[in-house]
Amino acid sequence: MQEMHPVMRVAVGSHNPVKVEAVRQAFERVWPEQAWEVQGVEVPSGVSNQPMSDEESIRGARNRANGAISALDADYGVGLEGGMQHTGDQWLDCGWIAVIDRQERRGLGSTIKMVVPERMVKMIHEGLELGEVIDIVFERQNSKQAEGHFGLMTRNALTRTSGYADGVVAALARFAQPHLFTE
Repeated sequence: MQEMHPVMRVAVGSHNPVKVEAVRQAFERVWPEQAWEVQGVEVPSGVSNQPMSDEESIRGARNRANGAISALDADYGVGLEGGMQHTGDQWLDCGWIAVIDRQERRGLGSTIKMVVPERMVKMIHEGLELGEVIDIVFERQNSKQAEGHFGLMTRNALTRTSGYADGVVAALARFAQPHLFTE
């Protein structure tokens, strides 16, 4: 990690309060002695509204991280992109996190993966995003800015915020242990 400053700025490529809070929690967990200013900014993902592979989700997360650090001239840019991945005979939901710093060093992490029930997958294949499907199935509004798929499926034993915060921490490993990575 670069030299510590009084306040380090982190730009998150989203205004979603769940994602911004997850990033704040993760940076504070990894570097509790550092003061952080975490701000969301709307930037394009450059991928479909419902990514359907890990590769597409990673691309979206990287695009958001790059856009965020540029838009706010921050010390770090973070992109979070949820998506689906087909594995065997099931579809899984997963969030990918990309982090970039001013030296263009890059970290990558992910949330856990959770099975998406077949009836929900069918609705996604009919053109809906997972967030819209969750709202319909659970009779909610804008759950992707609240507990999301992870929270609703687990009775909030795992929340969207906690799941994403863990994924951001995983992406920060590259910066917490820079000596183990070569460019």
